[in-house]
Amino acid sequence: EGGAYEGAQRWVLRTDAAASLAVSLDRTSEFGVLSAAYDAGIKVAQPIARCESAELTGAPFMLQAYQPGEAQARRLTRDPGLAEWGPMVARELGVELAKIHRIRATHPHLGFLPQAMQSPAKAEVSRLRAALAKAGEGRPALEYVLNWLEANDPGSHEITLVHGDFRTGNYLVADGHLSAILDWEFAHWGDPHEDVGWFCAKCWRFANPDLEAGGIAPRSALLEGYRSIGGNRLDETQLPYWEILAAAKWAAIAVLQGDRYRLGGEASIELALTRLMASELELEADRKSVV
Repeated sequence: EGGAYEGAQRWVLRTDAAASLAVSLDRTSEFGVLSAAYDAGIKVAQPIARCESAELTGAPFMLQAYQPGEAQARRLTRDPGLAEWGPMVARELGVELAKIHRIRATHPHLGFLPQAMQSPAKAEVSRLRAALAKAGEGRPALEYVLNWLEANDPGSHEITLVHGDFRTGNYLVADGHLSAILDWEFAHWGDPHEDVGWFCAKCWRFANPDLEAGGIAPRSALLEGYRSIGGNRLDETQLPYWEILAAAKWAAIAVLQGDRYRLGGEASIELALTRLMASELELEADRKSVV
């Protein structure tokens, strides 16, 4: 009763997972990124409040407004109406991605995000190496790919906010349109090509490997939306590099997720199966880097 949210509200409460990756933001930091994105007019579920104390629910948490829509990637890429709404949503995603990349490191409320002391590509490789150092076994094929990525760093002309996990499965589609972009826990300062390469990487196309834009549309639809609002430069010749990095990054995550099951004792069939994906992703990255 009273106040800015008087009346019935439909909100989502989110807390930190029992085990999270070292490269992910906690809910408090993610709330800060979400607030900056919401203020910039980006389609995100409105951030309502955050609580850093564990006293109320047993863990720190954040509240967001509920947004309708479907996010399950395998359902979206198999939807019978995909040919009709897929290119439209890909263009809408391109527009929102360009808005994200308009946010620069000088943003007054994002000072908690660390600044990289090296190129964005090398910073990503360094993060992956640090994460893999904690893995339960060596991954020679993945180390080869990381060496290749270091040696072939394309350089960067601008540093922007990067979503870090911009892919099918991390956005909502309602009535044939983009409803909201989800899961900002990997947001960081980086090269805008990283988000485009991640979205278009083969490992995130699910049921439609020939539809380069997240398994929902041709790559051209995403880029058309991205360029429609101007202000950001994209070099398409750099995208294959970032797709290789995407495969390497997902392979590293698959190894670490699998270790949660294999070594950490988490009884999750999802974690166990995720680990099996690492070899396929290493092969995909090796194949592309050799070419």
